[in-house]
Amino acid sequence: MPLQLRGYYAILDLTGEQPEAPTTLLARAEARLAARPACLQLRAKHTRAVDLRRIAALLLPACQAAGVPLCVNDRLDVALAVGADGVHLGQNDLPLVDALRIRPRRQFFVGISTHDLAQAQAAADAGADYIGFGPVFATQTKTDAESAVGLDRLREVCAAVSLPVVAIGGITLANVDAVAATGAAAAAVIAAVDGASDPVAAAKAIAKAFAATQR
Repeated sequence: MPLQLRGYYAILDLTGEQPEAPTTLLARAEARLAARPACLQLRAKHTRAVDLRRIAALLLPACQAAGVPLCVNDRLDVALAVGADGVHLGQNDLPLVDALRIRPRRQFFVGISTHDLAQAQAAADAGADYIGFGPVFATQTKTDAESAVGLDRLREVCAAVSLPVVAIGGITLANVDAVAATGAAAAAVIAAVDGASDPVAAAKAIAKAFAATQR
């Protein structure tokens, strides 16, 4: 599935060690898919590979029905096992060059988290399909997050690389317009959507901020 990164980059974040019930997982995923995100990333830092594979396989048909690419965080092996559309790697995961070498097809996308200009440029030079950049603002969603980079650094990176930049970290409905104005292609948002009284409306508002900046 071709990757068209623009607007809302959805993340289904599983924080507990015990997987949620399948009906709960599907309901959470479908609430995000209803907003027509550019991508749905499955992130489960504390979940065993066997459970993560089962969850990803559960979500894949829903993503395919919605026409939304499914991305697995950190685990290239799980992404490949279930036939997901891509993987998102951190700086301490499998090196980007290895992931690009063993991916099964060019359409399988590989993104990577970056936290400064040097990392962003290295990812672009190595052939990443997109980069995540942040945390733009302070965030409580990720306990091991780097220090906030701010809008100026985000703008600098967007100008320096030609591939899509997904801003992440502390992004809310109150600051997403400023994030979109930096030239970022999309925003990965967790708390501002998960905690909203109407998650679908919140996600659509994130996407709308980027639609307004599209040339």
